[in-house]
Amino acid sequence: MYIMVVAALLFLAFAYFAVGQAVVNRGDAQGAADAAALAAANEAREQIADDLIDDIEDLEEWEELLQGLLFPNGPSCAKAESFASKNNAQSESCARTGLPRKGFSVTVRTTGSVGSSVIPGTDSVRSTAKATAVLEPRCELAVEPDGDGDLIELDCDGDVIEIDPEDPDPIPDPGLIFDVRLVD
Repeated sequence: MYIMVVAALLFLAFAYFAVGQAVVNRGDAQGAADAAALAAANEAREQIADDLIDDIEDLEEWEELLQGLLFPNGPSCAKAESFASKNNAQSESCARTGLPRKGFSVTVRTTGSVGSSVIPGTDSVRSTAKATAVLEPRCELAVEPDGDGDLIELDCDGDVIEIDPEDPDPIPDPGLIFDVRLVD
């Protein structure tokens, strides 16, 4: 009887250990998904700044930008895949989210399994997680230039940022114009 009780307790201990491994694996998947989604949104923010330099005086493009309509997909999802792999996961999907929240939703699956344990079938189980990161404009167009090389003014949470199209490096740090944060 004593041996059976000890054996049952050992089995329960190993079973709890397997559950703990699964929880850690799930946490790793969520961390990888969060990092990948943030990387995609941050890359989109950087790409926006690069695209604006090419046509800085186009106010329609500024309006679309500040409404979140110009975020590029390709490089952003490639960055998400890169960050997922750095966190021992594979990106299963990466998609731009629509209005009202503009950003990226990423789903990842861990490359490592839960591992072998006393519970059959756990050696091939991988965790999946999803995360969404959004770009939130902090600014709105304050003053429109009249085409004579005037400054473009952005009102960013009460602070005015002046952009001189004649400046060799006219675009301020994209972090001043957009916030990037996780929402899911």
